[in-house]
Amino acid sequence: MSKKTLIVVGNGMVGHHFLEQFTASPAAADYQILVFGEEPLVAYDRVHLSEYFAQATHADLALGTLEWYAEQGIDLHLDEQVTSIDRDSRKVITPKGSYRYDQLVLATGSYPFVPPIPGNDQEHCLVYRTLADLDQIRASANGGKTGVVVGGGLLGLEAANALKSLGVQAHVVEFAPRLMPVQLDADGGALLRSKIESLGVQVHTEKATTEIVAGEEARLRMNFSDGSHLETDLIVFSAGIRPQDTLARNCGLTIGERGGIVVNDQCATSDGAVYAIGECALWDNKIFGLVAPGYTMARTLSAVLNGDSSAAFAGADMSTKLKLLGVDVGSIGDAHGQTPGCRNIRFNDEASGIYRRLVISEDGKAVLGAILVGDNGPYDTLLQYALNGITLPDSPEVLILPESQGGAPALGPDALPDTASICSCHNVTKGDICCAIDAGATDLGAVKSATKASTGCGGCTALLKNVVDCELEKRGMEVSKDLCEHFPYTRQELFHLIKVNGIRTFRSLLRQHGVGHGGCDICKPAVASILASCWNEHILATDHVPLQDTNDTFMANMQKNGTYSIVPRVPGGEITPDKLIVLGEVAKKYDLYTKITGGQRIDLFGATLSELPLIWEELIAAGFETGHAYGKSLRTVKSCVGSTWCRYGVQDSVGMAIFLENRYKGLRSPHKLKMGVSGCTRECAEAQSKDIGVIATDKGWNLYVCGNGGMRPRHADLFATDLSDEELISAIDRVLMFYVRTADRLQRTSVWLENLEGGLDYLKQVVLEDSLGMGAELEQHMADIVGTYQCEWKTAVEDPEKRKRFREFVNAPEQKDPVQQWTQERDQRRPLLETETA
Repeated sequence: MSKKTLIVVGNGMVGHHFLEQFTASPAAADYQILVFGEEPLVAYDRVHLSEYFAQATHADLALGTLEWYAEQGIDLHLDEQVTSIDRDSRKVITPKGSYRYDQLVLATGSYPFVPPIPGNDQEHCLVYRTLADLDQIRASANGGKTGVVVGGGLLGLEAANALKSLGVQAHVVEFAPRLMPVQLDADGGALLRSKIESLGVQVHTEKATTEIVAGEEARLRMNFSDGSHLETDLIVFSAGIRPQDTLARNCGLTIGERGGIVVNDQCATSDGAVYAIGECALWDNKIFGLVAPGYTMARTLSAVLNGDSSAAFAGADMSTKLKLLGVDVGSIGDAHGQTPGCRNIRFNDEASGIYRRLVISEDGKAVLGAILVGDNGPYDTLLQYALNGITLPDSPEVLILPESQGGAPALGPDALPDTASICSCHNVTKGDICCAIDAGATDLGAVKSATKASTGCGGCTALLKNVVDCELEKRGMEVSKDLCEHFPYTRQELFHLIKVNGIRTFRSLLRQHGVGHGGCDICKPAVASILASCWNEHILATDHVPLQDTNDTFMANMQKNGTYSIVPRVPGGEITPDKLIVLGEVAKKYDLYTKITGGQRIDLFGATLSELPLIWEELIAAGFETGHAYGKSLRTVKSCVGSTWCRYGVQDSVGMAIFLENRYKGLRSPHKLKMGVSGCTRECAEAQSKDIGVIATDKGWNLYVCGNGGMRPRHADLFATDLSDEELISAIDRVLMFYVRTADRLQRTSVWLENLEGGLDYLKQVVLEDSLGMGAELEQHMADIVGTYQCEWKTAVEDPEKRKRFREFVNAPEQKDPVQQWTQERDQRRPLLETETA
């Protein structure tokens, strides 16, 4: 019996997912499958398209291989566009011929909407959709200084990040009064704008472009309806999408009033032999512009073609969790509170840059929607409340409050029903995960392989790991300690791989020992820290820049208004009058707010991005260095005046503090490090609340380890007594390097010691008794770090390429940000609060 012919038009993410589902089903044996794609490349991941600018290749992004298509018996026609459909004879026509079908699936996706602006077809006016588009953007950015993205939605901000990664000054032009108007309210949009502008992307809202003409100082000039204009070297249109329905329209299929191929619950069009899935399909008068609903349509259609009469597409959750230019953004359900009778609860922490809005039902029992900006911590919990109808606590505000302010902890996996949706892209429930584990999937990777969970957009990765770990523990099975989905290793194992194999870049590590492409917000900064601890290269080395967070990238701490604070190192808290005068002169010159820190240093607040290298140059000329206040590294060594001045002091605590700070000032570690040296047991330097504490005795020094202050204070443990200077340094070298090698990511020394098998006694054996025989190796590693120290500020200001990163306005490098608003308080400048600008 001859096989029927199934033709799929479109080889994008949804079309490929349909093929994965259908070829794994019984009905596939009855069909000869032909696939047509207009691009010359096999289907690739558009969700992570921006990683193409971070050295990812098509092979990294590819969803399948030519070999896979061949193994499935699929006749793949790449770079062959279907130009028309003859429904009467059931044929599709291409420039190379015609092909008959029994069933036809349209997975043609969408195309970028380009507003009908005069001049939008000029050279350097581009779109952001395919790898070929990205190649054009990269070529246009080469030699350009400024780039504009038209559109401030999800795709627009992703495109702005791409421009920024190419080294051009990025602008976003949005017609609406705020960014992401579909997902965010006014307060959320305002905070997102503030955060994005603080990263060097200029935002222009309520701007209608009337024409694009040749520029005077740049390639192009955008004229706006309000009379203003903006010059730029390239324009990327990312103002939304439109369904690619031309084929369907031309062959007479029913089309929606505003576009889209009308389909029913079985994804069938007005012609029973033709189906449509993904962004080209219009279901219930809705176009779904996310990958998850398209995947659900693909699964539905596969079931329909297998004769499942109950298979039906019933819509999809459009909640989104994203990190846009490093800023957390989340939107759930009825985020704008349009449900009649709904109630709203808002949490707005201006100091921390966090905004949360919770929309609940009139009776206060159900989550209807939510908005999160600045911190997506509560997202997974709120989403599960919304999707599964979990009854709210009596005080629902605890769900959006930080734990330090009475907030409830995240919803644990045990609280979720088996029907809870864990991965919306692939429609994976908690029950599906439990079944996969019971069927033999004994780690996160195996569960992902069995269920496809977290292989779509990746937004469910953390929740998936929590569920898997919980279910494995309940079954008495070993729980994986893998760093993340990209590396099946712990941080300690990654450190070993990097050190032993001499790996110096994230990309090399991922290629040799990881899976996937691009990495994530867990592994990238963790690996950056390990690379710095091993090789001590500058954090702005080309291969390391994409791994850093904002503070490390600009070697200063970003503040709530987008300016930066600068903390020069003051070893041991000792400073000369001349240096104090320099700090005062610099602060006056740049109008910086000054404050003495708890670590005996002086913090200078209010510097703009372009001022940072100018200020550093003046400080370096006076003998200052970076204080590493922005990094997971040694911050300060606090001291009292010791025996030099104090009548109770028995040792030179200042001299020892200065020595320790200068020795360990270049060390990168899993978390920040603080030290203290007291000249006697009166303990004026509070050494016993530090990661490393040193207290003088009449016979030498007592060493305390693994204490800290903060939200969870811990008293340091007495580690050794009456040490000589040499013995003290040797012990500290070993403790710190053992911590750097064996701690988990972002783990303070206090938590590390509490989790260290054998605890304090074991650490003493390793360090003082050299039970592992690695004492000399630890000391040599520390000596290597000490010997390769460089002041990161000095290296940056002396390197023209690194210095370019500190330009706020490419065409006017020294221009300050005009958005900042200030007031005077106690004879110093401070930023206006939001309540003061209303």
